[in-house]
Amino acid sequence: MRDQPLGSLRWLLTASCVICLAGCASTPEEDPVLQGKLSDLDSRTTTIERVVQNQSLLSLAQRAEQLQNELSVLRGRIEVLENANETLRKQQRDLYADLDKRLAGQAPAPAASGQPAAGAGADQAAYNQAFDILKAGKYVDAITAFQQFLQSWPQSALADNAQYWLGESYYVTRDFQSAAAAFQTLLDRWPDSRKAPDALLKLGYTQAELKHIAQARATLTSVSTRYPGSDAAHLAAARLLQLSAQ
Repeated sequence: MRDQPLGSLRWLLTASCVICLAGCASTPEEDPVLQGKLSDLDSRTTTIERVVQNQSLLSLAQRAEQLQNELSVLRGRIEVLENANETLRKQQRDLYADLDKRLAGQAPAPAASGQPAAGAGADQAAYNQAFDILKAGKYVDAITAFQQFLQSWPQSALADNAQYWLGESYYVTRDFQSAAAAFQTLLDRWPDSRKAPDALLKLGYTQAELKHIAQARATLTSVSTRYPGSDAAHLAAARLLQLSAQ
């Protein structure tokens, strides 16, 4: 399609020359002056064709370069998205691995002195059922089960454990706001619970995930201060090193 305007241009220029010369007594072949003018006209036409052609090639080259740049930008964005996606997958795997580790060493808590023996009360049965749901990896269902337990038996000797595992269920589903609230509730209501060190540790974790870095550092530091030598204190120290490296 690009050759059509060029051919038309040549035809128009030639036709114009022929019309101008039509009234001459001699033919172009017989008149050297006219022959020279025709040759000059042909040369100019060829030059115009080359200029137009070169401009078209330049435009194509510029467009190709622009497309190449756009492709490079898109590839860069894809790489960034892939890296971010892999980071999220790794974080999720780490969350599941941490929870699985805790569940593997956790047996249903026995009832305290003065409470019904394990398996003898409705609260123990409900707690066991919620805990089994959690171990099965049904984290959303576990959230509902532990919430129902806490509503039905707020004074149970198992309530602090249920509150802790409610926080863990929120944490593994990355609902860090709700997880932080659940762990804080345990610390406020049951400060002497045997789950308090882990709850304080996980509160620091959730604050770090929420990018409340100053609060996270303060909380994790308090784990070592309040529970020195504990597993929670060692984990808190390791997380503090990670935060310092960021």
